[in-house]
Amino acid sequence: MSYAVKEMFYTLQGEGAQAGRASLFCRFAGCNLWSGREQDRHKAVCQFCDTDFVGMDGPGGGRFASADKLAARARQMWDETAAGENGQPYIVCTGGEPLLQLDPPLIAALHAAGFEIAVETNGTIEAPAGIDWICVSPKAGSELVQKAGHELKLVWPQPPFALEQFEPLAFDRFYLQPMDGPYVAANTRLCVETAMARPKWRLSLQTHKIIGIA
Repeated sequence: MSYAVKEMFYTLQGEGAQAGRASLFCRFAGCNLWSGREQDRHKAVCQFCDTDFVGMDGPGGGRFASADKLAARARQMWDETAAGENGQPYIVCTGGEPLLQLDPPLIAALHAAGFEIAVETNGTIEAPAGIDWICVSPKAGSELVQKAGHELKLVWPQPPFALEQFEPLAFDRFYLQPMDGPYVAANTRLCVETAMARPKWRLSLQTHKIIGIA
């Protein structure tokens, strides 16, 4: 299959357990919870997304005819920016919803190119085998299919979600991330108070926004 990529760029991971880690982000086009068009936001399952994942016109974006071609371009971008062998090449597959496209051939090609592979998914699609780091961010109104992974990162608050429904799941780490927008200050206070009251959960901040990087 071919792969539609909105953008690829080198930066620091801004959120969750891997925050601060040098990463190549590969943002796939398309999502199964929102079209990405503002006129459809009011009827989308996920209405708070702040990411442009429509089209293939971003930096490093395009349509890649094969898994090998996408993996080769990703490795080229890593090598052009990172300092040679100083550190494990790390790619974050995100979206949109990356599991609409991240398939076994692409996982194999990225591994062959030397990458450790992370995925940031809404959890509505089961992750294929071989992904090295699975971060699930559930969205209210959708069915959670991927119920295990390395971190569960819950944008909070998200009525009618309750923390109790996630705490038994097989994740190594549990994060609360304040819902962005006009109430971000109040949401941050809520996340702080909740993490202190329920120590299973940790606070995740969008550090890339705080320090002003992509």
